[in-house]
Amino acid sequence: MKILVLTHEFPPVGGGGGRVAQDLAQGLARRGHQICVLTAHLDGLAADEVVAGVRVLRIPSKRRAAFRAELVEMVRYDWSALTAGWKLIRSWQPDLIHAHFAVPAGAAAYVLSRLAGLPYVLTAHLGDVPGAVPEKTDRWFRYIYPFTHRIWRGAARVVAVSQFTRGLALRHYAVPVEVIPNGVERAALPAWQPGEGIPRIVFAGRFVPQKNPAHLVEALIRLKDLPWTCAMLGDGPLLEEVQRRVSEAGLGARFSFPGWVTPGQVLDQMAHSDLLALPSRSEGLPVVGVQALALGLALILSEAGGNVELVRPAENGALFPVGDLDALTSALHALLVSPAALASARQKSLDMAAAFDLEAIVSQYELLFNSIISP
Repeated sequence: MKILVLTHEFPPVGGGGGRVAQDLAQGLARRGHQICVLTAHLDGLAADEVVAGVRVLRIPSKRRAAFRAELVEMVRYDWSALTAGWKLIRSWQPDLIHAHFAVPAGAAAYVLSRLAGLPYVLTAHLGDVPGAVPEKTDRWFRYIYPFTHRIWRGAARVVAVSQFTRGLALRHYAVPVEVIPNGVERAALPAWQPGEGIPRIVFAGRFVPQKNPAHLVEALIRLKDLPWTCAMLGDGPLLEEVQRRVSEAGLGARFSFPGWVTPGQVLDQMAHSDLLALPSRSEGLPVVGVQALALGLALILSEAGGNVELVRPAENGALFPVGDLDALTSALHALLVSPAALASARQKSLDMAAAFDLEAIVSQYELLFNSIISP
C-alpha cells in the first residue's frame, strides 16, 4: 500500500499523538508499505528526509514551538497540506490518506479526498474532540465546530485511541467509531536499569494546565521526608513556575528538569525510573503511560480519560480523582514506603503490556486499511 499520512505533529515536534503517528508509520514501513508523512516544519529540521523507511515532508506553517501549536499555525498547516498533498497525490498516487487529529489534519484530508476521490481514515487522539480539553480547545470549537461534522462523516473509517475518546466523540458526531489503542514497540525498548534503592519518579509531558505538573510537585513537597527523586521531562509555559516552586521548597537537588527531549530520551529516562506519575486534567490514551507499562513502571495516574485503561488499582499502581492533591499524595506514599508493593506493581505493569504491543496495533490498522482499499 501507499499511504499518505497527514499530521501537524511528528517527532521531534508535538506530544503523544505525533509519536503515535511515527510509530504506526514506521511499523507499516517495516512491513513493506510505502509511507509519506506531511507534517509541520520547525526551524532546524530537514524539509525532506527519510527516517526508518518513512519519507517525512515538513511543510510551512510558521510553527514557533515544538510543544505547542496555535490555531493560526494549524490553519497554515492545512493550507500547506492541501498544496503539497495535491502534488503528491498526482505524482505518487497513494491508495489512502491517514489523518491524525480531526483538527487540523482531518480538514485537509477531507478536501483532498473530495478532490482526488481517495478514501481517508481519521484517528482521533482527544484534543481534536469537542469538550475533551476545554481549557485548550473550547475557544477554537466555538468557531470551527459547525464545520467539523463533515470531516467525521466523510471518513471511510474513524478510529479513537481509547474508549473514553470514543465515548466523547459519539456525543458530538453520529458516525461509527472503533477503538485501536496506542501501542509501543516492546522489543526495541531499552532495558530497565535499577537505581541505588531510592525510588525514582518520572513525569513526561508538556508543562501546560492540561498536564497539571504543579500538582505532582506539591504532592512530593508533602512527602519530602521520604526517599525519592523526580525527573520532570518536557517544556511549556508552566515550566518556570514549577521550577520556582521546587526551589522555594529547597528540593532542587531532588528534581531534574531536562527540558524538551526526544522520544528516545524519554524512554531512556523512564528506563532509569520506578514510577510514572501523571496528574493530568484530561488525556486520550497517553503514549508515555503505555511506554511505562512496557518498561515495567508502576503507574500513578489521574482518572482523566484513557488513563483508567492503563491502571488496575492496587495491582500496577493507583488512580486518583482529577485535581485531588490529597489522593495523589496518598497514592505516592503507599508505594514510596513499601519496596515490596512498588516491585509488585512494576511486575504487574509488565504483565499488562502485551495488550499494547505495537505489532498487534499495526496489524489492526493494516487490516482496516486493506478492508477499505480491497473491500
